[in-house]
Amino acid sequence: MARLPSADVLPIGIDMVAYQILKGVVSRIPGAYTALARKKTGGTDSARYCYAVWMRHLVMAHQNGLSTCPEVVAELGPGDSLGAGLAALLSGASRYCAMDVLEYANTESNLAILDELVTLFRDRTAIPDEKEFPVVKPFLGNYGFPHEILDEARMAAALSPERVSKIRKSVVQVGTPESMVAYIAPWNDASAIRSESVDMIFSQAVLEHVNDLPATYGALHAWLKPNGTVSNQIDFKSHGTSGYWNGHWFYSDFMWRLITGDRPYVINRQPHSVHLDLMESRFSVVANVPYPGPDFGNPDEAGPKVTNLSEVDLRTSGAYILATKSD
Repeated sequence: MARLPSADVLPIGIDMVAYQILKGVVSRIPGAYTALARKKTGGTDSARYCYAVWMRHLVMAHQNGLSTCPEVVAELGPGDSLGAGLAALLSGASRYCAMDVLEYANTESNLAILDELVTLFRDRTAIPDEKEFPVVKPFLGNYGFPHEILDEARMAAALSPERVSKIRKSVVQVGTPESMVAYIAPWNDASAIRSESVDMIFSQAVLEHVNDLPATYGALHAWLKPNGTVSNQIDFKSHGTSGYWNGHWFYSDFMWRLITGDRPYVINRQPHSVHLDLMESRFSVVANVPYPGPDFGNPDEAGPKVTNLSEVDLRTSGAYILATKSD
């Protein structure tokens, strides 16, 4: 393959393509991939990261004139950490639904994250910016604590000792009728959550891993209340399947099948335009913020483009898309 832009770090002494094919082959050996795979998912033990993620989604809704007082919040693909959803509860939401393929959450870790989040909110901490978390998007123009959204009256009610205690018990008793936290795994279709029962759905670097995007966007539409909000940050980079940030789009379909093997939830290789079309077919899009990847000069020098991507898609490494359900 000819030169591609912006190489990531390759495993020392191993050709990247051969390395990825090997992982694909191993994944087809019964039990082998499960034994070798990391037990930890894409979640994080950092309360500041979780705070940064949730506050970005909340601020973007505010900046675009959408509701910032969701009663029921759902997150797609939280992984190990429920931290972003706990931040939603600490900012006033009454219920949080974590949607994932498997139940990964660790109670002890999430209790520690909760305690740190309480301190961050009580101190009215500024939102961690791109200097602290350079890959966390969307970027904001102002990272100060959003007093215009989370005013003193709202924070006093949300952080009352009784309410914080209830949230803490909810983490321990996830899924029980009295808990403010529901963990729904696996979610396979729109029936996983009652129709039109959620005020806000958000995801952070998750939708690039979903295989059936039309069904997923259909489920988001079904769950959302009329005038509800869906807020998605999507990462289109190669996620380690190539030595280059957009190298996954240069593999043939045959090569891609060899690389992915039976590994679940690798990436779907769908670009920005596909996600935007799916959103626009179901929702009223109010914000679409694409993030370009590193430039690579003349695209003809990047090698043969196997996929049918436009040059715009080929250069787009991520996007934030915010929409509302208007019907």
